[in-house]
Amino acid sequence: MDMMISSLQQQKRVTEQLRREAALRRMLVSQAAADIIKFISDHQQEDCLLVGFSSQKANPFREKSSCNVL
Repeated sequence: MDMMISSLQQQKRVTEQLRREAALRRMLVSQAAADIIKFISDHQQEDCLLVGFSSQKANPFREKSSCNVL
């Protein structure tokens, strides 16, 4: 009996999740791709991977210098 209730609760959760996903607003892939291309074009001057960093200290991927004290 306990296993049956657990299975029923799980099925209710699945059903609710499917209802939430069905209610999501959808858009055409072609429109989403056009929006992504526009966003990239509008923000390419701010993209550090394209234009580089203003200084070496602004680069979070730089090699960390090690200090050797003897």
